[in-house]
Amino acid sequence: MDIKGLATVVTGGGSGMGAEVARAFAKAGAKVAIFDINKANAEAVAKEIGGIALECDISSEASAKAAFAAAAKAHGTARVLVNCGGFGAAGRIVGKDGPHDLNYFLKTIEVNLGGTFNMLRLAANDMSKLEPVNDTGENGVIINVASVAAFEGQIGQAAYSAAKGGLVSMTLPAARELARFGIRVVTIAPGLVETPMLGAVTPEVKASLIASTVFPKRLGKPSEFAKLVMHVVDNAMINGNTIRMDGAIRMAPK
Repeated sequence: MDIKGLATVVTGGGSGMGAEVARAFAKAGAKVAIFDINKANAEAVAKEIGGIALECDISSEASAKAAFAAAAKAHGTARVLVNCGGFGAAGRIVGKDGPHDLNYFLKTIEVNLGGTFNMLRLAANDMSKLEPVNDTGENGVIINVASVAAFEGQIGQAAYSAAKGGLVSMTLPAARELARFGIRVVTIAPGLVETPMLGAVTPEVKASLIASTVFPKRLGKPSEFAKLVMHVVDNAMINGNTIRMDGAIRMAPK
């Protein structure tokens, strides 16, 4: 699907992979709305690319509806949604202080899985009312972002892996259901990408992570993620699948 002139939404677009996707969309001529809970970050990227920034808590129905309404008023109904919003989480099931905090587990699921579904359902509802953009009947594309932790979660990642695994499991049924509206649903599961989330780790930890990557022996780049997103949007036959972008890494237990 050619996105030139079309409205797009990127959640978590104020930094990392989301910001690179927003830049790639703008370069391709799309109208870009950046949703982020950190409005200052979103505004900085929006100013850079000529898009709009909207503060949005993806796990809140009211916040998400307001953001979509504002974006639609400015750009029209979004044809592409990329769900980069979420947060990393770590905690052992049984740790030094006892069992895993239940509220933290539920919050991880609420934001990473529930928040993504919240955005998907609202965007799909809006897209379903549009006319196709081409002769193949495409109305829109929704790309969710999981993680290799969905497949090889490490010790301490029970909550995060459960959330990301839910996104993987949701991909095919969502694609099947939304096919009648001409909406594709695809999930990307990145491995180790050089983002702010990895910025806090020590050089030693980073080196050990890189060592576990088969090839190339380095962290992925947000720009490589954005290139994959652009290809998924462009290639109508990619649908209902989860694509790993990970340098053939298989995460060790810890």
